[in-house]
Amino acid sequence: NVQAFSMPPATSVPLSARACVPGHRPLPSGIGPFLWLARVCLPLGTYRGPHRPPSLPPCHLAWPGACSPWGVCCPRGAWGGAAGRGPQEPLCLFQSPRMGTFIGVYLPCLQNILGVILFLRLTWIVGVAGVLESFLIVSMCCTCTMLTAISMSAIATNGVVPAGGSYYMISRSLGPEFGGAVGLCFYLGTTFAGAMYILGTIEIFLTYISPSAAIIQAETAEGEAAAMLHNMRVYGTCTLVLMAMVVFVGVKYVNKLALVFLACVVLSILAIYAGVVKTAFDPPDIPVCLLGNRTLSRRGFDICAKFHTANNSTTPTALWGLFCNSSMPSATCDEYFAQNNVTEIQGIPGVASGVLLGELPVPEESRASGLPYVLTDIMTYFTMLVGIYFPSVTGIMAGSNRSGDLRDAQKSIPTGTILAIVTTSFIYLSCIVLFGACIEGVILRDKYGKLVIGMLAWPSPWVIVIGSFFSTCGAGLQSLTGAPRLLQAIARDGIIPFLQVFGHGKANGEPTWALLLTALICETGILIASLDSVAPILSMFFLMCYMFVNLACAVQTLLRTPNWRPRFRYYHWALSFLGMSLCLALMFICSWYYALVAMLIAGCIYKYIEYRGAEKEWGDGIRGLSLNAARYALLRVEHGPPHTKNWRPQVLVMLNLDEEQRVKHPRLLSLTTQLKAGKGLTIVGAVLEGTYLDKHVEAQRAEENIRSLMGVEKTKGFCQLVVSSNLRDGMSHLIQSAGLGGMKHNTVLMAWPESWKQEDNTFSWKNFVETVRDTTAAQQALLVAKNVDLFPQNQERFGDGDIDVWWVVHDGGLLMLLPFLLRQHKVWRKCRMRIFTVAQVDDNSIQMKKDLQVFLYHLRISAEVEVVENDISAFTYEKTLMMEQRSQMLKQMQLSKTEREREVRVRERPCGPHPHLKSQNGSCCHALLSHQAQLIHDRNTASHSVVATRTQAPSTPDKVQMTWTKEKLIAEKYKNKEPGVSGFKDLFSLKPNQSNVRRMHTAVKLNGVVLSRSRGAQLVLLNMPGPPRNRQGDENYMEFLEVLTEGLNRVLLVRGSGREVVTIYS
Repeated sequence: NVQAFSMPPATSVPLSARACVPGHRPLPSGIGPFLWLARVCLPLGTYRGPHRPPSLPPCHLAWPGACSPWGVCCPRGAWGGAAGRGPQEPLCLFQSPRMGTFIGVYLPCLQNILGVILFLRLTWIVGVAGVLESFLIVSMCCTCTMLTAISMSAIATNGVVPAGGSYYMISRSLGPEFGGAVGLCFYLGTTFAGAMYILGTIEIFLTYISPSAAIIQAETAEGEAAAMLHNMRVYGTCTLVLMAMVVFVGVKYVNKLALVFLACVVLSILAIYAGVVKTAFDPPDIPVCLLGNRTLSRRGFDICAKFHTANNSTTPTALWGLFCNSSMPSATCDEYFAQNNVTEIQGIPGVASGVLLGELPVPEESRASGLPYVLTDIMTYFTMLVGIYFPSVTGIMAGSNRSGDLRDAQKSIPTGTILAIVTTSFIYLSCIVLFGACIEGVILRDKYGKLVIGMLAWPSPWVIVIGSFFSTCGAGLQSLTGAPRLLQAIARDGIIPFLQVFGHGKANGEPTWALLLTALICETGILIASLDSVAPILSMFFLMCYMFVNLACAVQTLLRTPNWRPRFRYYHWALSFLGMSLCLALMFICSWYYALVAMLIAGCIYKYIEYRGAEKEWGDGIRGLSLNAARYALLRVEHGPPHTKNWRPQVLVMLNLDEEQRVKHPRLLSLTTQLKAGKGLTIVGAVLEGTYLDKHVEAQRAEENIRSLMGVEKTKGFCQLVVSSNLRDGMSHLIQSAGLGGMKHNTVLMAWPESWKQEDNTFSWKNFVETVRDTTAAQQALLVAKNVDLFPQNQERFGDGDIDVWWVVHDGGLLMLLPFLLRQHKVWRKCRMRIFTVAQVDDNSIQMKKDLQVFLYHLRISAEVEVVENDISAFTYEKTLMMEQRSQMLKQMQLSKTEREREVRVRERPCGPHPHLKSQNGSCCHALLSHQAQLIHDRNTASHSVVATRTQAPSTPDKVQMTWTKEKLIAEKYKNKEPGVSGFKDLFSLKPNQSNVRRMHTAVKLNGVVLSRSRGAQLVLLNMPGPPRNRQGDENYMEFLEVLTEGLNRVLLVRGSGREVVTIYS
């Protein structure tokens, strides 16, 4: 059979599936052989994996017994899981869709739009608002749905739209956050619609079909209105349970009854038009008794008069007895009864009667609805009427929800939906005019009398009563059927974690748990018991859904994304924007507080999905909007340095990875997160050694590890990983190229190489020092965290303690800003900030403290200020000697025997061109340096005395600065000029270099001062001196930093670039 289709051998069907192959039937016209084969029932595995055509999704995505969005069907029994399937049981992959525009879209939309409001409330709205105002209300609502339908048509024709309707369209157009929020709102709207339809069903039953069926009578309740509400609750709950059981047993029964319910609606509307035509030449005889201009219920009397004349005698009627205390003409009667006459009029005078002119404006009776003897359950006004009426125009999504069952969805959805809206809009608008032309206003405003439309209809009022009863029943069943499936679709998408339990159901895929939740929410609407109170709630959720459909179309159109190519051409972003604005306006017109509550619910869901939801990438428009906005913002950001007030730390975090591509120091990311109060850019960088071709798998794994750690530490930023031939070049590349345009980092954060003294770890400290040089060359600030594994995690909290800042060199204020940012985080919030500044011998310590306090006051930073005096210590010489001996020993151990023999002997030499500077102890270099010293500050640093705005005396040899001198280079030139034999014994005859002695003295002494004041501090921030110009001193530089921070728990070394400034101005 298969060979008859001329198929290639590769796609032949196994024998186990031949029972499903269409026999010797000819190939249908318009269907290619591949599509025809797709309709063949194949066993599991035939079209799975890489060999499955891309147009055919896996069958497990579909519900059993129902077509999936792509038309893929899993018959009952072919479902994997609890239902089970035999290994040879065939799996139906395609079922030809049969429905066209009329059956698949037009009629379902018609059934959902025409409903309970038309039969129960439209005449009342015309009565209380007048024909003109009612026409305006209906026009606004119909315009809103028409604009939404245009936007929906554009989205629905931009590719295949599976079942899921508005939820699918919004989530794939605006992202999972908007999709989830609006999808849940649409779900709640559909659920409350079920409650509204059930309440409408019970109102029709108790008011027009069987009033005697009321369980609670007016005498036992607090009046007739209260008794009605109680009966609605009792009967509504019973009806809800019955309908939920029907839906639970099987949806197929609901679908079979759908055409019956639709027929009831169509027949009812035809009966209305037939009745209107009949009133033109034969108005019905419907007398209405009026007292003044108020209608009277005939339940307590039969004659519409105060007195009855019979046999030449006048006797009071039963009506007289209702308003007077006795049957005598001299009895005391109600004032309103005494002042007004009782008249009888025809309730439906007909089209030709001319009552339309009197019904055009808002009736005076409705303006005075608060007067006595007027039974009004609610005050009526324009905005409230909009909220009550709007649910009658909802239901425009019914066609798009069935897109998987349509023959040509991209043609049927726009055509069927727009035609259904045009038809229903004509019906509503024409009914408003016809009701105003045929029926007296007092009858229109009577909600609790007979069914007005029934009295108008031909041939019998029961056509409308029965038709409206069954149509509301059907609409309620449809709501209880559709809402659980929508919730199940949201749950299965996995964007809202706590809803995932509702994605499960019976073995055949029926959403059991979702149906249970839907019934519970629907019960809350039934307990409200008032149709007029439930309708505005329903309006809010539908209006929000329609608003976001319009927003989705407007965003996609304005972004002009390449993927936006809808087949429906009659759309424009201005129409979508107008529809969105109209929806928003109608929300606040209906009820501003309901609108705020609905927006709050949607906002909470949005933020929840954003915070906890699974990551979904659906190519949505909001991502595209973000890309456009980011591109626009980046182009506007200046490439030059930012203004002082806009400066913030944009941090590049340099992470070290181990052999398994895991982060060595996770606490570095914790520190980064704790600095997030700066609201700056964060780039987390790392370097892998090797070539990209060899290491691309490891690079991806490392990037995943870093991103997962960033998620754990809640670090908001970007990850950038570089594969380089060596770590040194990779770190340099990161410092140079990280960032984009004006959004580049200005600060580098890295960990101190703890094991730099180990013999086999030479490159770690060399890379570190070169990175320091790179940041200086790039004019970027540098933060070095020492003992980084002792830094707190984000979950820890310091109950007290100090953050000590040792401000030795004024570096533009970064040293002040960092503790301020840290204290904004919960970890450091309770810590105090102390600032220590180091004074020299001839500094005015008291004045310096006052100046610094004033400076901090202007910076709006609260901190304690202390001034510490520094002096020279005696034991530095020995420590320096030990350092130099160790350094020299390491060099010797790395040389071969021959190289050691060629090692240059280090000896003292005369002072060259300055012999007169030779001192008594022979250290001419020290004298030379002392005499010629012009201490070279980094171009970006200045003494702290700048703050004090005082003039300093010239530097003296005793005033040791933590900087490096040019003369160091001159001294180094004379060190290694004489060749000689050197060995390990020479190490112990070394004398320390005097320049090193001075630097070591500074480090040792400052370390002692810091320990004396800050040993118990939670964090110590120190100025970091720059590296030496001569690379031969790099190891000594590391030793200086080690000594400077010795004995401290947590240290943050800060090296400013001079471009970051904390300003005192706003």
